[in-house]
Amino acid sequence: MNIDWASLGQVFGVSLAATVGLVGVFTLGIVAGSPRTAGSAPSVLARTGAYACYAVCLAAVAYGIYLIAA
Repeated sequence: MNIDWASLGQVFGVSLAATVGLVGVFTLGIVAGSPRTAGSAPSVLARTGAYACYAVCLAAVAYGIYLIAA
């Protein structure tokens, strides 16, 4: 059996970058949606940004499921 190490390394690199990026975007959504002080609500702009981050995460997960199922 021959292993193409260059392709394996490429898959590993892309997977690592996608994972770190997706976790970063989700974390940004959590931070944007959290209140700044106790008892206050996040602003409308911050909440909209949080929803946008969550939408990006949802789109990435849906695309991954589509690639697996196709």
